[in-house]
Amino acid sequence: MAILYPVTTEKAISMIELENKMLFVVEMKSTKKEIFDEVEKSFGVKVEKVNTLITPKGEKRAYVRLKPGFKADDIAAKLKIA
Repeated sequence: MAILYPVTTEKAISMIELENKMLFVVEMKSTKKEIFDEVEKSFGVKVEKVNTLITPKGEKRAYVRLKPGFKADDIAAKLKIA
């Protein structure tokens, strides 16, 4: 399980609405490919791109952009964050 939990800050919510991106905290050892595959399998969507970032707090975050035709709003609704 590469994905730990979704980020629910104001910035993350605005990314869902404006950029069709989801923001997740992931395991430090997880790769972009593992995150890509897990999001596609777990939520039934197609992923366009995954970017990762390690925060100063020591968390690894994944910015997941969905392909056109798939909505980050739908994933957020499933996760009850928007």
